[in-house]
Amino acid sequence: MYGGLRALDRELAKEDWQEAKYIILLDENTFQHCLPLLISQVEALQEAEFVEVPVGEESKSLEVAAQVWQTLMESEADRQSVIVNLGGGCVCDLGGYVAAGYKRGIRYINVPTTLLSMVDASIGGKTAINFGGVKNSIGHFYPSALTVIEPAFLDTLPQEELLNGRMEMVKTAAVTDPQLFNELIASTDNFQFSIFNFQLKQVARIKACVVKADPYDHGIRKILNFGHTFGHAIEVYSHLPHGIAVGIGMKAAMYLSMKKTGLSEEVYRGYSKWLNGQIELPKYNLKDIEQILSLMRQDKKNASGAIRCVLLQELGAAMIDVEVSDNEIRDAFLKLGQ
Repeated sequence: MYGGLRALDRELAKEDWQEAKYIILLDENTFQHCLPLLISQVEALQEAEFVEVPVGEESKSLEVAAQVWQTLMESEADRQSVIVNLGGGCVCDLGGYVAAGYKRGIRYINVPTTLLSMVDASIGGKTAINFGGVKNSIGHFYPSALTVIEPAFLDTLPQEELLNGRMEMVKTAAVTDPQLFNELIASTDNFQFSIFNFQLKQVARIKACVVKADPYDHGIRKILNFGHTFGHAIEVYSHLPHGIAVGIGMKAAMYLSMKKTGLSEEVYRGYSKWLNGQIELPKYNLKDIEQILSLMRQDKKNASGAIRCVLLQELGAAMIDVEVSDNEIRDAFLKLGQ
């Protein structure tokens, strides 16, 4: 983890990087808003080639990955080449996946430009594309050589995109740090820079520590999936941003935690009040719920045909692989709007 673009500039001046050929992977948004800052601050990237991919989840496909591989081959990229992922979670996911497959693996650097990617997708080495209508269904554990957190990129984002990332910050705090969780939902003044920058770094460090302890997601790292079994299905079905969908998924998971694993009603009500003040919660009828259930059954965390979730005993104390029944899930969805 590096502090920002100036730290990246110093790192890439070292001997380990002297033979590198750089290819910057970006989308239309980061080409316009973020590339100028990157190349003005990092001398080694001023002569880099770049590859532009579609904005959003559309880019995370085998077809787009194949196009990027083709471009790398035409550019005569070799084993010393380095992909620099300049973008949000979709660019980081795609770029890591491409790097893992090209020449049996080349280095890549994540330069996340959204809050969501700074605290989630850029950290931990999970790379993936979508396949068969299922999010992140094909991928690798393939860590980046470097991840650069540059808060200046957040100045380009609208408030709703900052909220999208803040949901993932709340998620990480819910399963690891009760004090930070309470701080994050205590005030509507969420984006006071000095406090917010400190909280951002806290969350990034927490995730990095969890990942280091369990790099292949067999144990403790699974706590970071809190809200995601619901959230991924909501994201696909309702076409909501990932962080917002996870925020809604956390409410459903907290409701089941209150019913099944002893989470206090006070915590559930406190989070619900905060969430209700941030977004307008969707209301699902039984037909909607059955279709969302179908998506949840495809979640890669399931086993033996059972849907499994991360639930809370209390803030900072998560239980992984908790089986939940279809009726329990239906009940949680019906309670979302309350």
